[in-house]
Amino acid sequence: MDSPGYNCFVDKDKMDAAIQDLGPKELSCTELQELKQLARQGYWAQSHALRGKVYQRLIRDIPCRTVTPDASVYSDIVGKIVGKHSSSCLPLPEFVDNTQVPSYCLNARGEGAVRKILLCLANQFPDISFCPALPAVVALLLHYSIDEAECFEKACRILACNDPGRRLIDQSFLAFESSCMTFGDLVNKYCQAAHKLMVAVSEDVLQVYADWQRWLFGELPLCYFARVFDVFLVEGYKVLYRVALAILKFFHKVRAGQPLESDSVKQDIRTFVRDIAKTVSPEKLLEKAFAIRLFSRKEIQLLQMANEKALKQKGITVKQKSLYTWPSMQRTSARRSSA
Repeated sequence: MDSPGYNCFVDKDKMDAAIQDLGPKELSCTELQELKQLARQGYWAQSHALRGKVYQRLIRDIPCRTVTPDASVYSDIVGKIVGKHSSSCLPLPEFVDNTQVPSYCLNARGEGAVRKILLCLANQFPDISFCPALPAVVALLLHYSIDEAECFEKACRILACNDPGRRLIDQSFLAFESSCMTFGDLVNKYCQAAHKLMVAVSEDVLQVYADWQRWLFGELPLCYFARVFDVFLVEGYKVLYRVALAILKFFHKVRAGQPLESDSVKQDIRTFVRDIAKTVSPEKLLEKAFAIRLFSRKEIQLLQMANEKALKQKGITVKQKSLYTWPSMQRTSARRSSA
């Protein structure tokens, strides 16, 4: 990789505002509790090179199904799948639900590489039916990969996690929809003031909460999303709920008593998240997220199970037009800050 560690997929001009490799160069910690604290504190966020090493280690340690595709599989299949098509014109897999690839300071080659990797993931994981978060995950991982094949392998390990107690990203509409319902339950319990505002200004508050993953996987500026992902790789899915709740708390604090800037609170929240640097730093966002008390993994699991059961009883297991959708995400602007 070129100094200070950016690879050939990154637009270095857009990364000018990025932090340089000023932080520590190695991570010797092996205890989970210490690792959690370091992730929350941003120990490796000050070093592009160290973050790459930590991602490699954390993803390598994810327990996966016996046969999980690796980098060599990508090398074998990418030519057959992509063919002679220009990578910039490649269609995205249906399971991303029209979600576009966030630029995250990638150049044209990088954005094309994300499309190629997503198509290869679709080929190797035919059971994935709904996963709009995946473009953002792949785009971030590409920053910290030597080549497309390594990025593909990292994404495969995240998708193939088979630890029943460790949830990573949703891969079906049922899982996605139940997570939206669970987020609504958590907002009602832990963000009551924000919930009252949402109920007052929106026609359908559940439509607002159905957008929660989009705030994280695409709307957050790159340097914020990378900090969230640092902790997510260590602590899992509950981190996503915590950060989304923190976003809603800050939105309420800033916007309470003010008129909506658009006709839709849903759109206002997206705009707020895109421009969140005007309001709060990544450190303050995570600090707020982890200040929420009595918030347990067990509670989330119970809510998730109850919501999945309710959806199944209604016969809702695949996306229907009348249900919440993840609308097409506008391409992330080049002005966003970088990791």
